[in-house]
Amino acid sequence: MIYLDSAATTMQKPASVARASAWAMEHLASPGRGGHRPAMAAAETAFACREEAAKLFHVSQPERVVFTFNATHGLNIAIGTLAKPGSRVVISGYEHNAVTRPLHGIPELELRVARGPLFDPQATLEAFRRELDRGADLAVCTHVSNVFGFILPVEEIAALCREKGVALIVDASQSAGCLPLDFEALGAAFVAMPGHKGLYGPQGTGLLLCGMDPKPLLAGGTGSESRLQTMPAFLPDRLEAGTHNMPGLAGLLEGLRFVRRRGVENIAAQESLLIRHLGEGMERIPGARVFLAQDPMAQSGVLSFQIEGWDCEALGDALGERGFALRAGLHCAPLAHESAGTLEQGTVRASLSVFNTHRETEKLLRTLRTLASGGGAPS
Repeated sequence: MIYLDSAATTMQKPASVARASAWAMEHLASPGRGGHRPAMAAAETAFACREEAAKLFHVSQPERVVFTFNATHGLNIAIGTLAKPGSRVVISGYEHNAVTRPLHGIPELELRVARGPLFDPQATLEAFRRELDRGADLAVCTHVSNVFGFILPVEEIAALCREKGVALIVDASQSAGCLPLDFEALGAAFVAMPGHKGLYGPQGTGLLLCGMDPKPLLAGGTGSESRLQTMPAFLPDRLEAGTHNMPGLAGLLEGLRFVRRRGVENIAAQESLLIRHLGEGMERIPGARVFLAQDPMAQSGVLSFQIEGWDCEALGDALGERGFALRAGLHCAPLAHESAGTLEQGTVRASLSVFNTHRETEKLLRTLRTLASGGGAPS
């Protein structure tokens, strides 16, 4: 199988990730729940994971790196802290349901979309400027579209939010580990990310970088301030109720170390090179519609496409039968498809990691040429 669905999860991991998770199952107890060696070793592992993330994302205080179950969990905390009934919230036209559904669940919230054409960062920035000039309490922006790989200008949007005095939440689900991300320079209120995508950690892990004091989403035991019947006031305990996923965190620590050793810039360059090769090859296939940015700096290692005469779900199935793991449909992001004009039919998406190769993209191109020419096409 050729795995090309890393925007959903990087199934191919460094070997050290699985080894660390297996080791944690046998050697780690719960951090903060005892002074014995297994509990202390768990606390050391958890803190090492925070420190590694703080180094990678330039967070000056490791305790402001909070463990979550995934990016959706972190986004719900961030949105629940900053968005209230009646709040005026500006979002990009490429947000995932992990952003839009929590916002739609808040009564009387005024939600405005800063719309811009696909792969046009300047238009997106100007759309945010127009909406923020109308007055806003909060902005939420994805760093990279999970459907199209469109890299949104979050640094410029963050600067605009600081100028206007508007809090910003960044969804880094598709950029963490794949693109440089400087939390201190960004000045965002929160940045949420999964552990299981570009950070190469296990599923069920995530990080929330906190630039402000958050409102807890869950309440319960923390191993600290146990006499209180309210959550501790300090981070990270304020947000980490219940037992930690230590096998997940041990694996995430190794994933973070892998990314730091490899270098985010090197990862970005490798993925960009492969996605350009794949996209330019698809553009030469008759009947193919390929969502490839003219400017390579505007797109990450995610590529959506369609083939004339093929329903995207049927095409995804046909590729699956031929040994390719991709994703077809709306990718939990109908707003992004609406912005790009693909809401009715959806797309097939190929998404890369550092474990993909030029040979794999060549094999996909050969298979697509066969399918587009009628070989195996649906009747």
